[in-house]
Amino acid sequence: MSSSLVVCEVDESLKEKLKKFRFRKETNNAAILMKIDMEKQLVILEEEYEDISLDALREELPERQPRFIVYSYKYVHADGRVSYPLCFIFSSPMGCKPEQQMMYAGSKNRLVQAAELTKVFETRNADDLTEEWLKNQLAFFR
Repeated sequence: MSSSLVVCEVDESLKEKLKKFRFRKETNNAAILMKIDMEKQLVILEEEYEDISLDALREELPERQPRFIVYSYKYVHADGRVSYPLCFIFSSPMGCKPEQQMMYAGSKNRLVQAAELTKVFETRNADDLTEEWLKNQLAFFR
């Protein structure tokens, strides 16, 4: 008995939004929060946020449901340089339904490819989603 891994398509309007988000000119932190429409098996936009900290974003995440996040982060380096990395964060908290976790996990790579992102991180605990955590993740890309 084997169950096949469901890989969801990415909504076309979401692909366009992600492309525009990549080339945004604003210099504040911003995020796109995405979820899977389980019936349509489609990754869709849940919410957009402008000028949002990771702390505030963490409060927006559901406790027991996975989410995909694309986060534009104003990163001030130790030497004073400023960059704006686009980070893909897969939040899959403990206590999610296994079929939900599998659907999100199976769809993650397709979404990362559609968004053309290279900084891909994962967390199982939303409490980890802090600026310090993100800086530690980004340290590998120096």
